[in-house]
Amino acid sequence: MKLVLGSGSPRRLELLATLGIIPDAIRPPDINEDPVGAEKPRVYCQRIARSKAEALALAADEVALCADTTVALGRRIMGKPADADEAAKFLQSLSGRRHRVITAMAVKRGDKIWTADVVTTVKMKSLSDEELNAYLATNDWQGKAGGYAIQGPAGAFIPWIQGSYTGVMGLPVAEASQLLKTAGYEVSS
Repeated sequence: MKLVLGSGSPRRLELLATLGIIPDAIRPPDINEDPVGAEKPRVYCQRIARSKAEALALAADEVALCADTTVALGRRIMGKPADADEAAKFLQSLSGRRHRVITAMAVKRGDKIWTADVVTTVKMKSLSDEELNAYLATNDWQGKAGGYAIQGPAGAFIPWIQGSYTGVMGLPVAEASQLLKTAGYEVSS
């Protein structure tokens, strides 16, 4: 069985490697990731992960793993910021507050799709203007849901989480491993 990673995220690739898994192919699907209507964050994240899996055409000997991560402040979905101004707005909104990071996964084999999601509560400390500007200058916010990555410099802003650290990074490894096993993909670790 060959594994296709339906994601271009270098973090997901690194997290799979912690399970001893190197995908045979990386094929990020091109789908519309805009929220629809008053879609709730968890439902949105589940829909995007499933849509990514549905968009992939697989050979008979392939299984695909797709995922989506979003940051939610209440019902507000904070995706990847378009620019530094939007990243600053996201981080100012999160400053001193708890929020949720949702990672939904979909594994596809043949015409069957298995799904799971993990919700982690994250507390961000109150950020000073100096901290915010210094962080924005690193450009670490680029391509990151909510404008930050817990495994990067912004980790200094996170005093507390309840849930999955790897889920906040973009792939909850314990749950991903189980989902792959359920689909019949051999996970050695």
